[in-house]
Amino acid sequence: MRRDRPNYRLAIHTTSPQLGLAISSFGENPRVQTWDLGRDLSTQLHLLLAKFIIPQTWADLAFIAVATGPGSFTGTRIGVVTARILAQQLDIPLFAISSLAAVAWWNYRNSLTESATIAVEMPAQRNQLFTAIYAVNSSGITSLMSERAIAPEDWEKNLDNWPTSTQLIKAPTNLGDSVSSLLELAYLDWQQGKRPPWENALPFYGQHPVILKE
Repeated sequence: MRRDRPNYRLAIHTTSPQLGLAISSFGENPRVQTWDLGRDLSTQLHLLLAKFIIPQTWADLAFIAVATGPGSFTGTRIGVVTARILAQQLDIPLFAISSLAAVAWWNYRNSLTESATIAVEMPAQRNQLFTAIYAVNSSGITSLMSERAIAPEDWEKNLDNWPTSTQLIKAPTNLGDSVSSLLELAYLDWQQGKRPPWENALPFYGQHPVILKE
């Protein structure tokens, strides 16, 4: 039976071979764990998630946050599907957060600047890059150029012609380390009164969104 006031928030990051999980009530430090699983991520996710949430229960969750990509096709898909099913069954909001936004926020949180314009790039297939540009400050993150896959030379032109100075960040191979940033970004949206339904969470593969069927 669900409790009256669930007070924990869960983040799931599966867009790279490194699984990242985080849970917090935001009245204490988050509990964060990562696993370098490689190809075993798809078979280990549910088992590790069930162990990780203890001593909390599913009924303790007020919302879930999930990384929607870009990143690994298989990893992104299984993470989004798992989060959608959980949010649907628990009848709680599901925050869909870009992997690149989480990287931008992680770098901002570990810097001493009050605000920044952060450009993030990550290798994509067919000699392209996944890219995005964000305005970041203590209130949260705003997309200035949405996530997209473009040729490196076009990305360089965008940066050269950008009207303000930008801090260029290259996304790490192991994206699971930024799962705490995923949780923080979702919590900022939660504090602003946003309550996104699970149906709105879609993976980003660098092409058109894919509608999932459970």
